[in-house]
Amino acid sequence: MQSLLYTDLDPGEAARLTREALEGMEDGELYLQIAASESFAFDDGRLKTASFDQSRGFGLRGVAGEVSAYAHANEISAPAIRRAAETLAVVKGGDVAPAPAPLGTNRRLYTDADPLSAVPFADKVALLEKIDAVARARDPKVVQVTASMAASWSHVEIVRADGQRVSDVRPLVRLNVGIVAERDGRRESGSWGLGGRHLYDRLFDPAEWERAIDLALAQALTNLESVAAPAGEMPVVLGPGWPGILLHEAVGHGLEGDFNRKGSSAFSGKVGERVASPGVTVIDDGSLPDRRGSLSVDDEGTPTGRTVLIEDGILKAYMQDRMNARLMGVEPTGNGRRESFRHAPMPRMTNTFMTAGREDPGEILRGVKKGLYAKSFGGGQVDIVSGKFVFSCTEAYRIEDGKIGAPVKGATLIGNGPEVMRRISAIGNDMALDEGIGTCGKGGQSVPAGVGQPTLRVEGLTVGGTA
Repeated sequence: MQSLLYTDLDPGEAARLTREALEGMEDGELYLQIAASESFAFDDGRLKTASFDQSRGFGLRGVAGEVSAYAHANEISAPAIRRAAETLAVVKGGDVAPAPAPLGTNRRLYTDADPLSAVPFADKVALLEKIDAVARARDPKVVQVTASMAASWSHVEIVRADGQRVSDVRPLVRLNVGIVAERDGRRESGSWGLGGRHLYDRLFDPAEWERAIDLALAQALTNLESVAAPAGEMPVVLGPGWPGILLHEAVGHGLEGDFNRKGSSAFSGKVGERVASPGVTVIDDGSLPDRRGSLSVDDEGTPTGRTVLIEDGILKAYMQDRMNARLMGVEPTGNGRRESFRHAPMPRMTNTFMTAGREDPGEILRGVKKGLYAKSFGGGQVDIVSGKFVFSCTEAYRIEDGKIGAPVKGATLIGNGPEVMRRISAIGNDMALDEGIGTCGKGGQSVPAGVGQPTLRVEGLTVGGTA
């Protein structure tokens, strides 16, 4: 496997060049990567797009104090690394003690097989064609079906100045089904997806892709029945699983180390303080097998693991990469992530979720006389400094006298992340992780991520609607 990275570069020379480039710096690494990706989209009864991409290259980073320099190239060769090293001179700090290397590595959390080559092209197209046909046959109200499939495979190696090498081989697959249903001239949509760090075989299981069709169709048909969303401040019950995206955006980013070191997060300086209701425990865990946000090691070579961020409502820690951890006097947590060799690492979430409580989800609903049940979310916006957020619901219902009522259209949730955490009044015993479709954006970089939560009741959340 290593030979794929070192076709034009000797491993010993790579180590020597890294040592020379990082002399006089506190930290840094040579990040080598080869990657391949493909995607297919079937729409309007035919294959609309099919793409394949390959890349290889390196990123060289030097760190001194709070300053870092980064250079990259789309070739892996000694001359290119030497040229990159010249740009790192700006951060040379002189005679400084190097930061200690990451200790140990995780066991393999996923297969190192290549999902792209495991299934013939014709079989992938045939599956999307079958999904399209089956979805259209499910209900006469189906007027449009979109099915897409994507996979990637990446081999990375992190080389440090002290000679340490850490490598990881990362597969990733995803399937999405979108359905538009029409009745009496009204059209509504629904979608469902699944994936993770495994091969295509799970996606080709009829039980899996037919379930995706059924759930996407059910959402579309539900939205055909929707009425105008209520507006105002009211109790909101959030469903389990994917609604954890609100936790990810409204709270998770505020718990990343760089924002807190700079004092720009609503959670800055609050370790040891109560920041959420009793019973609220939030975890970031990059070591869950096969999950979309998991990594055997992060992009600095630190093993991922289970980091308790909030425990029983008390802020315990932040997510850290190596630089921010060193500057804050704590240990890195395995959250240094980057999109590719073209990007420098930064603190990022992996799989971030709230743990289960003890309450029955049905009892949580029965405790609301009038409110909103939010089952699925679309896009949203968050201000890290203030914690304010706006999220749109893709599937939501009125709650009337403790029961789920009519579906609603156009509901948005408006609030403040830290305040919402303190307004959680009930935590269900049904914690679930998402199906493996999340992508997180930060600083112009996108990385796969996982979310999750149990059923939650939040008191006094503002709902934007049209009723």
